[in-house]
Amino acid sequence: MPQPLHHYRRFSIAPMLEWTDRHYRYFARLMSSQTLLYTEMVTTGAILFGKGDYLEYNTEEHPLALQLGGSDPQALAQCAKLAAERGYDEINLNVGCPSDRVQNGRFGACLMAEPQLVADCVKAMQDVVDIPVTVKTRIGIDEQDSYPFLTDFIDTVSATGCNTFIIHARKAWLNGLSPKENREIPPLDYPRVYQLKQDFPQLNISVNGGIKSFEEMATHLEQLDGVMVGREAYQNPYLLAEVDQRLYGIDKPTLTRDEVVDLMLPYIERHLQQGGRLNHITRHMTGLYQGIAGGRRWRRYLSENAHKADAGIEVVLAARDSVSSFPPSVG
Repeated sequence: MPQPLHHYRRFSIAPMLEWTDRHYRYFARLMSSQTLLYTEMVTTGAILFGKGDYLEYNTEEHPLALQLGGSDPQALAQCAKLAAERGYDEINLNVGCPSDRVQNGRFGACLMAEPQLVADCVKAMQDVVDIPVTVKTRIGIDEQDSYPFLTDFIDTVSATGCNTFIIHARKAWLNGLSPKENREIPPLDYPRVYQLKQDFPQLNISVNGGIKSFEEMATHLEQLDGVMVGREAYQNPYLLAEVDQRLYGIDKPTLTRDEVVDLMLPYIERHLQQGGRLNHITRHMTGLYQGIAGGRRWRRYLSENAHKADAGIEVVLAARDSVSSFPPSVG
């Protein structure tokens, strides 16, 4: 990671449960060397008491941030220390997830109502690691959605020395809306995030929520330090092939979709040799040919064949061939 971490914050991919696992992150990194990648949210309980290795990642994924879910300062500090020892570049505290399961564990978006507890959690992690500790939050929760509520939260948490906040520009309804609805129904309020940057110019502030195009990104970057893209970066992953050139000014050729597939093949083969299933990886690649002739054929071929027990690399090659043999005039 030759640049300081704040260089990479210009563009990041949001932590998304069951989506941004290590296979997706490897895939994303092939297309962009500059993007700051985030893990799925991992709870402190999973890391401290779970049976699997919840901190596993590929070294190629750097720069890489671990997103933690929890509200016990001591447990968060333990997990942050473990993550720093494993080489993560950043620890991010989730103060944005609205699911019932998260609230029952007293973490996620409901923590916005307890800014001093969030500050205590951040401080406990800062005390045991040398890497940045950052916070991802909403602009409000339930009826607590005034601008003073948000600034009080930022004031309290930034007093610890935490200088980086990623703001999902929607409030969260903790009751009555599912996590999916909470990503779509509460209206986006980008001007509120812009105002936050004006009032806290010393902080590094990124915006998240509903961002789909480079034009939108450019608009946000006129006001803010970074953009974080979620669903669009997953469902239309080929946009990542232009991130380094368009957002970081790096002069390099843009990979073709077929070249991205070629670069994934050795990784897929290693995974299969270790006993993994093909669809563990290809499920993250189904959107690669989105928007071009034959793209649906690629998606369908992978969906119908990659889950089979004996599926190997030939399935990926056949899916790619099905795109290139598709008549250009047909969508």
